[in-house]
Amino acid sequence: MTIAITGATGQLGQLALTALKSRTPHADVVALARDPSRITGTSARAFDYTKPETHAAALKGVKTLVLVSSNDFNDRAGQHRAVIASAKAAGVSRIVYTSILKGDASPMILAADHIATEQALQASGIPTTILRNGWYTENYTGSLQAAQDHGALIGSMGTGQIATAARADYAEAIAVTAVDDSHAGKIYELAGDVPFTMHDFAAELSKQVGKPIAYNSLPPATYAGLLQSFGLPEVLSQALADSDDHASRGALLDHSRTLSALIGRPTTPIAATIKAAL
Repeated sequence: MTIAITGATGQLGQLALTALKSRTPHADVVALARDPSRITGTSARAFDYTKPETHAAALKGVKTLVLVSSNDFNDRAGQHRAVIASAKAAGVSRIVYTSILKGDASPMILAADHIATEQALQASGIPTTILRNGWYTENYTGSLQAAQDHGALIGSMGTGQIATAARADYAEAIAVTAVDDSHAGKIYELAGDVPFTMHDFAAELSKQVGKPIAYNSLPPATYAGLLQSFGLPEVLSQALADSDDHASRGALLDHSRTLSALIGRPTTPIAATIKAAL
């Protein structure tokens, strides 16, 4: 059985590729990337979400396709639809897709592309496993240095709880479900085991660095404006502020512990991810 994974040089893709190779013979794993020369130790093929002409050769002989959602927000749903159409033409037997927590029930701006992709997958008739991923803890550890420099983390989450997990936890779930066809037709809501607020996150950071770090919750429009002033594109800035705003009301909270059940161990505590980032 040949398993191919898109975005294999991305942050999630690299971890998922390693996890896949630990669970199945290396010869059965194919890495798909825009620049396959960056892949070592694994068969690699050229693949670009935005260039459907690259898809047929890349998907030849593939039985299970792990479709890691594109990080290009320029018609991301359209990119996914093109990949799904190519997978159907190539005779792919199953697709494992990384969606968003709560899927079609999520009110977040970022959910729209995932909702459209889930609909396209259903319409395709290809057996599918949908991994509705919650937030990565690493979404917040990228700002730890700035938080130390200024004595504060910023966002728009108020006292709302979220349940993040380490990127490696979600990568392991990809591997678990990709190698076992019994997961066909399943939808999994995936999140961390232990909910927390960003005030809790700031307190843990304070503890580890030995200095007080506050969490300053701002109005979404103010937060979006600050993100834009830091150099983020307007569309992304607004989407991130919108995500925080909805997270303040539970959009990124899940108590099912489905992720830890899938991977057979507890999800990585935020303290461990913060420590690793520091």
